[in-house]
Amino acid sequence: MADFDLVVRGGTVVTAADTYRADVGIRGGTIAAIADRLDGAETIDASGLLVMPGGVDTHCHIEQLRQGGGTDEESFTTGSAACLAGGTTSVITFASQFKGHGTRETLAEYHRRAKAGAMVDYSFHQIITDPTETVVRDEIPEIVASGVRSLKVFMTYDPMHLDDAQYLRVLAAARRNGALVTVHCENYEAIRWRTAALLADGRTGPKYHSWSRPKLVESEATHRAIALAELVDQPIQVFHVSCTEVAEEVARAQARGVKVWAETCTQYFVLQAKDMDRPGFEGAKFMCSPSPRGEGDAEALWGDIRRGTLDVISSDHAGSSYEGNRGKRVAGDNPPFTQVPNGVPGLAARLPVVFSEGVSAGRIDLNHFVRLTAANPAKLFGLYPRKGTIAPGSDADLVLWDAGRKVTITNAMMQHVIDYTPYEGLTVTGWPVATIKDGRVAMRDGKVQAEPGTGRFLARGPYDMIKPRGVLPDGFDASQFIV
Repeated sequence: MADFDLVVRGGTVVTAADTYRADVGIRGGTIAAIADRLDGAETIDASGLLVMPGGVDTHCHIEQLRQGGGTDEESFTTGSAACLAGGTTSVITFASQFKGHGTRETLAEYHRRAKAGAMVDYSFHQIITDPTETVVRDEIPEIVASGVRSLKVFMTYDPMHLDDAQYLRVLAAARRNGALVTVHCENYEAIRWRTAALLADGRTGPKYHSWSRPKLVESEATHRAIALAELVDQPIQVFHVSCTEVAEEVARAQARGVKVWAETCTQYFVLQAKDMDRPGFEGAKFMCSPSPRGEGDAEALWGDIRRGTLDVISSDHAGSSYEGNRGKRVAGDNPPFTQVPNGVPGLAARLPVVFSEGVSAGRIDLNHFVRLTAANPAKLFGLYPRKGTIAPGSDADLVLWDAGRKVTITNAMMQHVIDYTPYEGLTVTGWPVATIKDGRVAMRDGKVQAEPGTGRFLARGPYDMIKPRGVLPDGFDASQFIV
């Protein structure tokens, strides 16, 4: 009898800290051994390939429910296929709350949909848009106890934004219950003011989406989000940092010991505001928030990554097709930018684009790439070392990577349901050859072999990384007295 169910033989193993040649032995869906020579019932030849942990994407919107009925276009099945095609094996997506409603029914519906359709492992961030007394007192403790240990809040967007008082209530509830808060940082009133002026001046095309939300509205909101979190002594992660001016706000807080982390996203390395100024309505394909920025901003972000200020890269996959009744043209052929669905697809593109722009371009090394795309997100959200590394006892989620392969991206390669990719025609160096999920080949040479329903819910218990520091103004913990 063979010692292992599967052996990945002869590859170069890359983790967050180490790079070495070894065989990886897998038994029962778990990494059982790493050694010079192992034998298994099945063997995959990884000679000449990198063997890295499967990607962990902790910010993506998949089959998200819409107020009034229906969901976003991407289902858990198609979203999983895109993940596996790009080397990602675990995701954290979002459970909605609609104003005037609680959270229980929508969270239960997400569990039902994911259990039926997911092919990658998954967890949720619970969006809080209406922190009523019932939600704060009764439902958030239930949510966290169920293994959903992160809450998402928006500082902009109708009808999801929270004012400062509501944000403080969520921070306090998270502190009481041991959850992490993730924050979309843009100034709601500033965007509304600029948008009204742009529309009044007839500036309605997609390019003006970026004009409505310049860097200042993101950096101001980031400063405020951090300051209020520091007031409560509640750890937070700042989502989708688009520019170094925002990263500077994070770095200042980190320097004084505040527990604040920050991610950036694939699109900010290769897309720019000028992409929204393409002829006709084409620019709508590149609309997302915060907006892609200008010349030099991507290079500055790489500096923030090397300094450790930004330590996670996610996809923020929030795709709407260009055509169709849920797509970018839902309000007509040339609607104002305010009526165009926001967001870009990116589940499959994340690892190839980041590897190409980072490792292949000489901006970061292999180990840093693994930290950004697998190890750090797994650690921050309580999934490490089950996810995000290659070690005995970890889940056997691996991606086999051809570091020298040049590929020109097309939408068909992405395997999502969206009818376009903003990365169409981009040539990258480095590409996934195979994805292994739970010790089984889930994708090989672009063909997804996993079955819907094989993904598992990742319940997240308490962990030290997101515990409050115990540093409070005057030593007074107001979160214990106001619900």
